Amino acid sequence: MLRIAFVAAFLATPLAAQETKEESCKYQADVVAAVQKARLDRVKERDVVQAVADSGPTWPENYNAAVPLITPWVYEQKMRDVRKKDLGAAWLELCLQQ
Repeated sequence: MLRIAFVAAFLATPLAAQETKEESCKYQADVVAAVQKARLDRVKERDVVQAVADSGPTWPENYNAAVPLITPWVYEQKMRDVRKKDLGAAWLELCLQQ
C-alpha cells in the first residue's frame, strides 16, 4: 500500500529541472509529516487538504497535489503507530531508496 501511495504521489509531483531527488523526497516527507500532524490534531480525513493548506506549508505549490493522495494512507494506519512513528522519516528513507 505504501508503494502505491508513493508512486501516486511521485507521479503527481514531477521533479522540476533544478530540483534534485533528495529535495523532492524531502518535500514528499514534509507532506507526509503534515498529514500525520493533521491526524494527530484529530482533523477529519475529508478536511485534511484544507488544514494542511492553512498550516502554511513551505514546500513548492505543486506538492499540494500529493496531500489528497497521501492522506488515505496515513489515515488507515493505526493511531498508536501514528503517535509513535515518524511517518515522514519512513517516507524519506523509502523515497531515497527508489
